[in-house]
Amino acid sequence: MVSLSLSISLNPDRLIDGIIVSPQRQLLRRVATISSTSGCHLLRKRSLSTSAEKNRRNKVAAVRMSSITPASHSYDVVVVGAGIIGLSIARQLLISSDLSVAVVDSAVPCSGATGAGQGYIWMVHKVPGSEKWELAMRSRELWEKFSDDIKCQGMDPEEVLGWKKTGSLLVGKTSDEMAVLKGKVDQLSKAGLNAKLLCSNDLKKIEPVLVVGEEGGAAFLPDDYQLDARRSVAYIEKENRKYANEGRYGEYYNQPVTGLLRSGNGKVEAVHTPKYSLYSKKAIVISTGCWTGSLMQDLIKDSDIKLNIPVKPRKGHLLVIENFSSFKLNHGLMEVGYIGHQDAILQPNNLDSGYDNHAETSSISMTATMDTLGNLVLGSSRQFVGFNTEINEKIINNIWERAQDFFPSLKELSLKDLEKTRQVRVGLRPYMPGGKPMIGPVPGLSNLFLAAGHEGEGLTLALGTAEMVADMVLGNSCKVDNAPYALHA
Repeated sequence: MVSLSLSISLNPDRLIDGIIVSPQRQLLRRVATISSTSGCHLLRKRSLSTSAEKNRRNKVAAVRMSSITPASHSYDVVVVGAGIIGLSIARQLLISSDLSVAVVDSAVPCSGATGAGQGYIWMVHKVPGSEKWELAMRSRELWEKFSDDIKCQGMDPEEVLGWKKTGSLLVGKTSDEMAVLKGKVDQLSKAGLNAKLLCSNDLKKIEPVLVVGEEGGAAFLPDDYQLDARRSVAYIEKENRKYANEGRYGEYYNQPVTGLLRSGNGKVEAVHTPKYSLYSKKAIVISTGCWTGSLMQDLIKDSDIKLNIPVKPRKGHLLVIENFSSFKLNHGLMEVGYIGHQDAILQPNNLDSGYDNHAETSSISMTATMDTLGNLVLGSSRQFVGFNTEINEKIINNIWERAQDFFPSLKELSLKDLEKTRQVRVGLRPYMPGGKPMIGPVPGLSNLFLAAGHEGEGLTLALGTAEMVADMVLGNSCKVDNAPYALHA
């Protein structure tokens, strides 16, 4: 029987189409890459054994045929979406079962919201007792275990994941905001977290460059974490690929899903891409972020199934100043107004699926972190402008000006002077009305699951979501109540 797995590339962003095809597994490897200088596709072939070399012509013919004719491959689970959610789901299934898993994506990892985020595992702005609280706490626990496991293997989690216990500060400037922060600290403390209320003088001692005025202060959670999304994704990919040698893992990047194959009893049996039909024996999981709603509508448009998948894109900008040396931040920071902006709802006049009017509903709130490379990361903005990902310089200027309100020393610098060391991240957060992701089986489509709508909490909730989905697929009892995230017809 032909076994299939993805060849391993040192740079996953360069991986275009690499499938190992062999009756004995891994006899011939075909890897297509993109040259970073020319942008041309380069084809390399490598013989991995004497027997492979003897059968080279037949195997090359088989591989070439797969590049022009749709090929059918079978796995226990097919995960659509290679962001932090999809890859984490694949990882959880691989480590907690003996199932085989394929990951398929229309692009490559970190092309969407995952690669554009700020990278934090913060609880300071969350609400104890809310429906997401249990999932967030469980996910945080799993991230801590993930970090500890890496350490036990003799590696540094900071190098591998960008993982660092920086603590987080939710800051306010006015007496009214301080009243909100006091209530927040009381809530978090009652929930068992180490939370402190800092006055302006106390805050000055731990973040000297931050200015909030005499009435201001902060809610402080010293045990919150930051991580680097790209490093985390690269490591999870690397770990997943170890299972390729067992024939249990495959990756299909740059392969947009174009259709579903359903049996007569309504069970979803496979997903189609331009090159492949990927069959699933147990489950198909759709975790395509803000594209989930539109993708699902496309996939069921010719059926009699009616589904409401209200995931919408909410555009965000982050300003990154590379190798920033003017000052150092010791913690992750967020202004208290971020909470209200995060909970802002999509306006009724922007609810049409095509966003034809492109009404620019936007908000700016200060967030500031310093990553392990010494880059200053400033945010953040929220806009409902459809799937537009163009950089808006006005938004960037507003982010810079808002940051100056909290860090006056930035006024001595000009964004124009920083052009050579600045970059802008633009991502589309998967917004859900009500703020909860959709996690669970899709009504009317047996074998199909969704895991989408995490908006700005994809990293925070990734491992908890992955565990929940894996438990559902495997028929295990969920560690966290999944009822709040259930899909309804």
